[in-house]
Amino acid sequence: MTGTPQARDGSRRGADPAGPVALRPDRLELGEGIRWTDRGIVLVDILAGTLFGAAGDPSEPLRRLARLPVPLGAVAPVADAPGSWIAAAGTGFLLLAPDGSTRRLAQPEAGAVRPMRMNDATADPGGRFWAGSMSYDADDGAGSLYRVDHDGTAVRVLDGITVPNGPAFTAAGDVMYLADSARGIVRRYPVDPVTAALGTPEVYVTVEEGSPDGMVVDDEGAVWIAVWGTGTVRRHLPDGRLERTLRLPARQPAGVCLQDDLLHITTARVGLAAPGPYDGAVFTARVDVPGRPAAQYVHRGRTASPLPGEAP
Repeated sequence: MTGTPQARDGSRRGADPAGPVALRPDRLELGEGIRWTDRGIVLVDILAGTLFGAAGDPSEPLRRLARLPVPLGAVAPVADAPGSWIAAAGTGFLLLAPDGSTRRLAQPEAGAVRPMRMNDATADPGGRFWAGSMSYDADDGAGSLYRVDHDGTAVRVLDGITVPNGPAFTAAGDVMYLADSARGIVRRYPVDPVTAALGTPEVYVTVEEGSPDGMVVDDEGAVWIAVWGTGTVRRHLPDGRLERTLRLPARQPAGVCLQDDLLHITTARVGLAAPGPYDGAVFTARVDVPGRPAAQYVHRGRTASPLPGEAP
């Protein structure tokens, strides 16, 4: 379907000669938030509010795990609560139980002047949950980045973002990458792994064509970035240099995750007047540098009622 991925120096180290392939029949409107967890691969169709699981057989259809009446940006597994998830959904955060029931944690965007929704999200290696918000109309600077701490409280840590995507963390949790997609910028923030305080950011990558979207950090500290509108996923080295580009027969790559040495890529059909046969598909490509499972959200507050799936 595509040519062999080629490194910037012209080599083809460890590349899968078949390139990214899409074998599942599903086509999502806005496929994002894909994660490899201890419970398998999960992903979302944001505007449909749907959480899916992906079976190990890459030709099998996605399995619907939950459906919410609000947009669902992304989830992370809740530690010690099998089958439960923390979700960035609607105007804030909730806990999703194995039976599909929910419990609100916080709704920090509920009273916003503009209609807002949560977007991409992930847990950091310290067990906190981070998520961005944006307006439905992608108004300039209307979005924020929130952190949900171990006790379930949500704290706004950044504002003035238009369309936040990511964040993505290094294995040590001492660096966070965050895209402001509408502005074509990925910034790198130092993070105190103990307090979760963010240091002064620097520009990591600037995208001239298309928009940086979902990201994942591999075991060498390089960052895979889905570049919306270009049909590409790009691997940037820790110093920001472009190392390789994968090309897809889909125009809007939106999310990426690594399952060992398999790179999974979600795409979107939303906004396309005439979607092609692979727009909205989930792709997989074999790569030579593996990744690790997504981190879990760790809940340590015991004054409230137990989380779904927890023992009292």
